[in-house]
Amino acid sequence: MTPYRTPYPVPGVVWASLPLPALLIGPDNRIAEVNPAGEIFLNASSRSLMGQPAFDRLAIDAPMDEALARARVNQSPLFINDVDVTTGERAPVQCNIQVAPMHDNAEVILLIISPRDIADRLGRAMQVKSAAKSAIGMAEMLAHEIKNPLAGISGAAQLIGMNLPPEDRELADLIVEETRRIVKLLEQVEQFGNLRPPERRPVNIHDALDRARKSAMVGFAAHMQIVEDYDPSLPPTYADPDQLMQVFLNLIKNAAEACQRAGEGTTIRLHTFYDLSLRIRGRDGRPAALPLQIEIIDDGPGIPPEIAADIFEPFVSGRENGTGLGLALVSKIISDHEGWISVDSVPGRTVFRVSLPMVPKEKKEKA
Repeated sequence: MTPYRTPYPVPGVVWASLPLPALLIGPDNRIAEVNPAGEIFLNASSRSLMGQPAFDRLAIDAPMDEALARARVNQSPLFINDVDVTTGERAPVQCNIQVAPMHDNAEVILLIISPRDIADRLGRAMQVKSAAKSAIGMAEMLAHEIKNPLAGISGAAQLIGMNLPPEDRELADLIVEETRRIVKLLEQVEQFGNLRPPERRPVNIHDALDRARKSAMVGFAAHMQIVEDYDPSLPPTYADPDQLMQVFLNLIKNAAEACQRAGEGTTIRLHTFYDLSLRIRGRDGRPAALPLQIEIIDDGPGIPPEIAADIFEPFVSGRENGTGLGLALVSKIISDHEGWISVDSVPGRTVFRVSLPMVPKEKKEKA
């Protein structure tokens, strides 16, 4: 059967620029057009999808035949919220669906899929940024008011311990040990409160990943296997190399500690690839692409469901003695770099994805 093609195609630039998966569905409910974001979502080329029954390739947990019929009869759009959508090759994703008849041909339906995970995470990213600013003021106050007196307490405890009998010296040593632990925490807090902008320049992502991997392998991840799965063709990003290395190191450490804590999981995978589907609003108000993708994947027990939605908030931690500042600091650094971080976690597989921009054109020309 020849696939239906609308005589009034969507303008090519607009169609290709839509950041959400979109399909044109003909009167026989077969696919007439798919935009690039739809190709990525369906994991198939537009050529192979043309003429296919739309709901053979796209399983939506809603009565879609009825919804399309109503849209055609009423010549008005329909909105279907919070439904599971899958292609058969991926786990179901909760989405919002928009269905609307084309203005010049009501038999042709425009179907737009809005994955809730993207919208929700972008919303949470904005909340995290706001929470981070609030926590910064408290961080600076704590570091200033508490860190200096602790040095005096630690020094006094060491002097007292020198004159105590061995059986009592243990208590003095405990004071010293605990003050050092608090100082270490406050140093983390000071780092979190650093408001200086990153010193950005073109950076090879794989160089930063390799520095983090080597540091991890001689320390906390010495017992684990770290697998590199890189796309060597990735162009450089525009970042502070030391801060970017710190982000990767924190994420690798988080993965290693999660596996070690649960006594399961032995592999961390570092995966890089190019994906142009994610765009966020830049500081100048215009859409900004984040095509450079870095994933840190572990086979540990996953993030506890009760904290999964708030994992990037300050002082939220899945560890018994965790400070909850590590991932908040990572989120702050990525936000300062105009990037985005997200997490997908189920038992046996946790994926932290960092999405970063390429070097701006004007910075390339200057370099």
